[in-house]
Amino acid sequence: MARRSNRQTAMRARLAAAAARIMAEDGIEDFALAKRKAARRLGVLDTQALPANDEVEAELRAYRALYQSDHGNLIEDLRRLALDAMRTLERFNPYLTGPVLKGTAGPYAEIDLQLFPDSAKDVEIFLLDRDISFSTQEARRYAGDRAHAVSLISLDWHGQPLRLAVFDARDERLALKTSVAGKVAERGNIAEVSALLSSEQAAKEQ
Repeated sequence: MARRSNRQTAMRARLAAAAARIMAEDGIEDFALAKRKAARRLGVLDTQALPANDEVEAELRAYRALYQSDHGNLIEDLRRLALDAMRTLERFNPYLTGPVLKGTAGPYAEIDLQLFPDSAKDVEIFLLDRDISFSTQEARRYAGDRAHAVSLISLDWHGQPLRLAVFDARDERLALKTSVAGKVAERGNIAEVSALLSSEQAAKEQ
């Protein structure tokens, strides 16, 4: 039993490293997709050997630090774009979330913002009034086991894809997840993202 457990642990580590490399080199942001691709490449059929997202994320950070030394500049640029969008959309209480906030985003990553307007239509009207083209689709987010319907608005923001998840204003105080079993999504408001960028700039100047 112990030998099998050791083999499974070693395989999880190999899969996490392979999935991280796929995400870094192929620009894939979907952890589940990267893990499936890694499993196929390594010929792994045992789904119990698949690593958790946190394990892949740790390997991704290590890979970028070792092989993509300019990644920090990319993240800074993406966060500045995010902050610019957040300031433009300030009336809708924006929060940055996802890979750009975490610092694991690739060059083609979407900037993910959560908005909490009084009405979802207010966001669309705001964009239409400024001749900003966008597309919409419906999705679900969760707090505990309760589903919250959200509108996802996709658009281009200065050459970078931007996705706005538009929630009900009452959901702002909830800890939101992308699935029932998922982890609570980290997020940062305008002040927090601005402070993050300031600390990164200060670290560069030391």
